[in-house]
Amino acid sequence: MAITLKNVRYFVAVAEAESISGAVQDLNISQSVVTEAIKSLEEDLGAQLFQRHARGMTLTHAGYQFLRHAHQILASVRNAREAMRARPDTVTGQLNIGVTSLVCGYFLPYLLDRFRNTFPLVDVRVVEDQREYIEHLLVNGELDVGVLIVSNLENRQALESEALLESAYRLWLPVNHPLLELGAVAVDEMSDQALVTLKLDELEDVATTLWRRQGLKPSVAVRTSSVEGLRSLVATGAGLAVMPDLLYRPWSLDGDRLEVRQLMEKTPSLQVGLVWRRGARVAETAQNFLTVAREYSRSHG
Repeated sequence: MAITLKNVRYFVAVAEAESISGAVQDLNISQSVVTEAIKSLEEDLGAQLFQRHARGMTLTHAGYQFLRHAHQILASVRNAREAMRARPDTVTGQLNIGVTSLVCGYFLPYLLDRFRNTFPLVDVRVVEDQREYIEHLLVNGELDVGVLIVSNLENRQALESEALLESAYRLWLPVNHPLLELGAVAVDEMSDQALVTLKLDELEDVATTLWRRQGLKPSVAVRTSSVEGLRSLVATGAGLAVMPDLLYRPWSLDGDRLEVRQLMEKTPSLQVGLVWRRGARVAETAQNFLTVAREYSRSHG
């Protein structure tokens, strides 16, 4: 027989009263029901929970162990009931979020839209800056949570992180490029090609490192901080780009088309996720944001 919440409540009552007769007075049920509940728990756990004696009942070692878990079970149920009673549209407070510009443009808007629809009265404030500075603010407790590229996170001793989205890197090319004839492209097959790199969230390091691992020197034609600019540059033949699928769109703003191909060499994936200070109490508004973000990730995974 599976452990029931009712039997756990009866067990705690007997443990506190140190007798079944004392417990039934508080529970306002018959003694036989409580006796059967204790017997059922002991059979299910495979351990004796009480020592029976003339003056009542005392916990065994196993009983003390289970009592600790029983209190946790009942507390969790109480917290769950309170959480269900609290309507999200009545929750107030402030939420301070830190992001980098790339995440702000391509991931955060969807999370914020979902969060604001669920918790409309929470005052949300967003700080956009370089990853290093956002990490600094999180460690100092000036931000509640960060939405960052967690694969680039540096201060892992002071910060907790949780990936929500993983995006592979592929090669971006203009239409009619000779390399499009290949199903997948190796670095040595494009070593003589110009590169366009993105000066955001250290993404250009992935492309240049890919070349250097093969003993090659990348020929960077353009370094830009604009994703739209990078798309247009690739589409019009200024160079190739190694970029995560998160940013890929088949058309530039001017309507020029881009193509993609797999890379033969293994590259680290880009991971976007949540970051908060390790060991610190997470504010209720931040807890709610973490929950919404996880729900969003699961529904769009």
